[in-house]
Amino acid sequence: MNEVLALARPEIRALVPAAAHVNGIPSAVRLHANENPWADEADVSPTALNRYFDGQPQALVEALAAHYGTSPRNVLVTRGSDEAIDLIVRAFCRAGQDRILVCTPTFGMYRFSAEVQGADVVAVPLSPDFRLDAGLLLARWTPEAKVVFLCSPNNPTGNALEPEAVERVLAALAGRAIVAIDEAYLEFSGQPGFLGSLPRHPGLVILRTLSKAHGLAGARCGAAIAAPALIELLGRIMPPYALPGPTVAAALDALRPERLARMRTRIEAIVGERMRLAAALAALPGVARVWPSEGNFLLVEFRDAARALGASAEDGLLLREFPRQPKLEASLRITIGSRAENDRLLAALERA
Repeated sequence: MNEVLALARPEIRALVPAAAHVNGIPSAVRLHANENPWADEADVSPTALNRYFDGQPQALVEALAAHYGTSPRNVLVTRGSDEAIDLIVRAFCRAGQDRILVCTPTFGMYRFSAEVQGADVVAVPLSPDFRLDAGLLLARWTPEAKVVFLCSPNNPTGNALEPEAVERVLAALAGRAIVAIDEAYLEFSGQPGFLGSLPRHPGLVILRTLSKAHGLAGARCGAAIAAPALIELLGRIMPPYALPGPTVAAALDALRPERLARMRTRIEAIVGERMRLAAALAALPGVARVWPSEGNFLLVEFRDAARALGASAEDGLLLREFPRQPKLEASLRITIGSRAENDRLLAALERA
């Protein structure tokens, strides 16, 4: 048996996928899926909403594979990165027996998905400057930790993980654990990411999303990118007809060349505003530190975070606080908005 698949829950390996029964003949009369035969007159969507949509639409799989520079066999389309995280935990972690390993502070959905599944969470702290300590991670790893989640650029700290440290983890845990690298914010970093490591590491899963750089947060479309055997395994536990037709249409439209060109222009604008906002925040007397960021946000340490949060809220500006996250009690995460929104935030904080 494939050593990576051997890590999966036995009942998942034996699972027969729920059949979607999508007929690939466009002219066929669909009397097999208990759908309503009439589309509503008000339905102006690109796909008729009275019909189910293919769970893994080939056109979207191929478009995402081309965009990310990989084979369609390596792509599983998911409802955002969150679903991919949940699928990985459910496929590899037995309730009450297995665990995941995360490097804190980091994205909370890894812990959430593990707790829903009844899996324990091993939290390995990042260094004081939020770097990945590969030696400490490997020292804390045990065979029960079936999945290691890494986030690069990391949310909420904003820094990209050092390739040497990540490669050390991948090499040490080959055949022993799944390593999932969440690259939701990669487009804002200018970094190549870790897709090039896939051929060398069969246990690696890359998580990507159209929510951030592509501006499709409301559409919920992401992808897990991995070896074909892993993609097939994760696909077994996805429900049939998982992707709504409007999501598929929005994602395909976002991957057109002209839309991709517009996306790159907007990324440049966000990165420029990130630099401007970071400098302006650092000059405020109430700010203790602005952490370097390669995402579309800044992690800012305040001398009085509660006061800054309250002043922003009074002006109708929502910031993210982390009152229960070690090392982040005095910090707020600020998404890079438009220039006008960022100026409004600076004015509110100056008044505070």
